[in-house]
Amino acid sequence: MILTTTPSVEGKKITSYFGLVAGEAILGANLFKDLFAGIRDLVGGRSATYERELQRARDIALKELSERAQELGANAVVGVDLDYEVLGQGNGMLMVSASGTAVFVE
Repeated sequence: MILTTTPSVEGKKITSYFGLVAGEAILGANLFKDLFAGIRDLVGGRSATYERELQRARDIALKELSERAQELGANAVVGVDLDYEVLGQGNGMLMVSASGTAVFVE
């Protein structure tokens, strides 16, 4: 499955459009991760824990996007857009959504 943020796939011709597809992932961070990330924020530096969780959520959203496109008969998704939000009480959850247009390319 080809996933691209561009409206086309260079060197390939889009022969069919299957419409909009999306994938989402909502992950909660546990209390200890929040505590240690908060300490890291106070002293500066990057939070490897949150970076791993963000990568995991992005991977899940893109996998769902690919699976939904494949179910429609697509072999590519063009115009992929990724959005990130924090949700829940105290912003304790991370949502990543991916959307794009499912197409068939030759």
